[in-house]
Amino acid sequence: MKFNTIKIKGLWLATLSILYVSCSRDTPHIAPAESDLSNSAVVQVFSATVRATRNFIYVDGVPVSGAALAYGGIFPGTAYSFKVNSGTRSFLIKDTLPATTQTPLTFSQNMEATKSYTIFSYDTITSVKQKTVLNNITIPTDTSCRLRFANFIYNTTTVANVDVYSFRRGTAAAAVFSNVATEQVTDFIPYPSGITDTLYVYAAGTKTPLLVKKLVPSLVATRSYTSAYNGSYRGTRDISTFATY
Repeated sequence: MKFNTIKIKGLWLATLSILYVSCSRDTPHIAPAESDLSNSAVVQVFSATVRATRNFIYVDGVPVSGAALAYGGIFPGTAYSFKVNSGTRSFLIKDTLPATTQTPLTFSQNMEATKSYTIFSYDTITSVKQKTVLNNITIPTDTSCRLRFANFIYNTTTVANVDVYSFRRGTAAAAVFSNVATEQVTDFIPYPSGITDTLYVYAAGTKTPLLVKKLVPSLVATRSYTSAYNGSYRGTRDISTFATY
């Protein structure tokens, strides 16, 4: 009887071990949340680089992105940002395929502790550029959210600045964002959350829209969002909206 009891217990423990290993293999690793930012900055990267398909991000020579970042993509895709040590950091954004024609983008950036940044890569894969923007985050005390506009449309020659209107407000009202130049990122402004809205992009002072795009995802109260105008001016244009905080 004692032998049978031990045998049954052994089989039970073996079964639990198999179930544990099976669950461990099927469940992706999730990095623990880190709340101590006293010596760190947080960063997100948006790719407005036309024709980019397979970009990876490195900080001080260490890879920080597990999945490839393509044009119109945001890293990290499942969080607002990733953490880097404060101070001057060396960034590298590149396509790792040996046959790629994309020029690697290497730059240094001073990252202040407790600050939040968005890095925009833009232009085309043969002439990649970047702009690092400090995110001035203000958490609303009401049910509104915050929205800003970034203009990274690509063209071989200079194009007109843009005005951005809201369908909800109507074009008879003032523009939501006015006279935004290429490579400019506006400040965040208060914006109603939980509504369905569409943005209309016009060449400044004109009456025919260059692009009409529904705001996706739905904007959540107290959060901060970026709507980035990107793509090719003479080709496919888009507005990518993503959470910055």
